[in-house]
Amino acid sequence: MAITILDGGMGRELERSGAPFRQPEWSALALIESPAHVGRAHAAFARSGADVITTNSYAVVPFHIGEARFAAEGLRLADLAGRLARETAYEFGVKVAGSLPPVLGSYRPDLFDPAKARPILEILIEGLSPHADIWLAETQSALAEVTLVKDLLGDDPRPLWLSFTLDDHDAKAVLSGVMKPVLRSGEAVADAARHAVALGASALLFNCSQPEVMEAAVREARAALGDAPVDIGVYANAFASEADDAAANETLHGIRADLTPPLYLGWARRWVDAGATMVGGCCGIAPEHIDELARALK
Repeated sequence: MAITILDGGMGRELERSGAPFRQPEWSALALIESPAHVGRAHAAFARSGADVITTNSYAVVPFHIGEARFAAEGLRLADLAGRLARETAYEFGVKVAGSLPPVLGSYRPDLFDPAKARPILEILIEGLSPHADIWLAETQSALAEVTLVKDLLGDDPRPLWLSFTLDDHDAKAVLSGVMKPVLRSGEAVADAARHAVALGASALLFNCSQPEVMEAAVREARAALGDAPVDIGVYANAFASEADDAAANETLHGIRADLTPPLYLGWARRWVDAGATMVGGCCGIAPEHIDELARALK
């Protein structure tokens, strides 16, 4: 079985490399002030064995860069994020996933409003479109969020990957089987799988959650998908669980000491055994982790 290796967490890699990095701009600050750092981060992941790199467009939203800056520069910054990834893709022969984030706040399905999200996503899609091989709606908390993405993409022929973040406030209970894995909206993983098929997605992924909740989600998705030609992927984060009422990336969290590259590989092997064919990392997962995955799984 061929395993596709994804890249890791852009924000923490930028911060680690000395790029301009602070809140509220997060990973968008390097895009604004030092694009070369973004290019070097992409190259680090590609050099480590990633088959797919993700555009640094996650924080190119009003939530991070402000309403005025987004109105004035959002399209240019989205295009720049796409061009930087495309330059690395040409150099290393990898594919580019155009990142479409939850534009009104990560981990907050309660804040989602399609009327407010639509014009932000339209700008991101316009800016990324010349550069993306794949559309990646990532860290989505609810089915309504990905429904809007599909509506805006229409009949775009490129592969659509839908990646959901999972409720991990009690990750150990999910790992032990006491609790079922669910989206942060509370919606069932099986329903997300069926919805992905209905929207014509070519891959269903789970990201930006603790590793402990991922295996159960993969197994539940695999059962719900049946014979549908939809790949399953995982890219977990290395942070402790966020508070239920907090948006992701509000503060800098410490990295878990128990998620060294070899130990993260141990989790990834479990996801692959459960049916995942795509593996990478989210927040706090570095090129060293991707190298470990690539050498063991490719």
